[in-house]
Amino acid sequence: MTLNVAVQMDPIDRINIRGDSTFALLLEAQKRGHRLSYYTPDRLSLRGNDLVGRVQSLSVRDQSGDHFTLGEPTRVAMTSFDVVLLRQDPPFDLAYISNTHFLERIHPDTLVVNDPSSVRNAPEKLFVMDFADLMPPTLISRNLEEINSFRAEHGAVVMKPLHGHGGAAVFRVLPQDMNFGSLFDMFSVTFREPWVIQRFLPEVKHGDKRIILVDGEFAGAVNRVPAEDDLRSNMVRGGAAAATDLTEREREICERLGPHLRQRGLLFVGIDVIDGHLTEINVTSPTGIRAIAKLGGPDVAAKIWDVIEAKRR
Repeated sequence: MTLNVAVQMDPIDRINIRGDSTFALLLEAQKRGHRLSYYTPDRLSLRGNDLVGRVQSLSVRDQSGDHFTLGEPTRVAMTSFDVVLLRQDPPFDLAYISNTHFLERIHPDTLVVNDPSSVRNAPEKLFVMDFADLMPPTLISRNLEEINSFRAEHGAVVMKPLHGHGGAAVFRVLPQDMNFGSLFDMFSVTFREPWVIQRFLPEVKHGDKRIILVDGEFAGAVNRVPAEDDLRSNMVRGGAAAATDLTEREREICERLGPHLRQRGLLFVGIDVIDGHLTEINVTSPTGIRAIAKLGGPDVAAKIWDVIEAKRR
């Protein structure tokens, strides 16, 4: 089975292939003989009812500094593709949302992974609130009185922007923290959306587990351990990757989420779990594939393409 595949992603010359999950998916697709095309989100246009893109043929190789070859740009109807991988990183802003409206016009005749309407309607730090009983106590607000009340109840908290990504602007706020007023003012000026305020889980020092689900089923996991002087476990922020197995509690979380992810067409999802508490459901551009493989874990990229091929049949 040969598929005509387009990948919508950030500039391919800027990615770090050692840890990039999109690149892992491209390598596996090429290995299977699928035809690859590449474009960045700004190359999509809606002309009347027709979604068109300026795409380039793509070949990839696992060689740092020489990892891709592109053909000349060509204008094509996006309906000519069997599959579109929606893989650009956040920020999840109006540009991202507008792009999901574009891609929604060709899905599911062209299979978009993940389903663009579900990506739009399931922001990672909001969708997860559908499962509040699996989470640490969490408040989403920008109201000072609500935040102070939550802090008084729960003590140390983590504060982060609702649509933040990659561990940016994540702070631990202690009880009676003299920096809180300045932090509140900074957030008020910087972020228009509400913020996430969550009870701090000290067990994060032992790791923040990234668990990959493919079509609602567990596919692999990596434990991300923060540096001694940092709260954040994101590998782009210096977190160290370690091999891991799932606990009984984590398997229960996966089983609970699985049917909801399948129903929404969220084929490739990364959830974050700290000490048995679900903290995020990542649907825009989940990572972790290469880290899992390097630690001797399952080939998640192969599982994703198995599911995509089955759906296209």
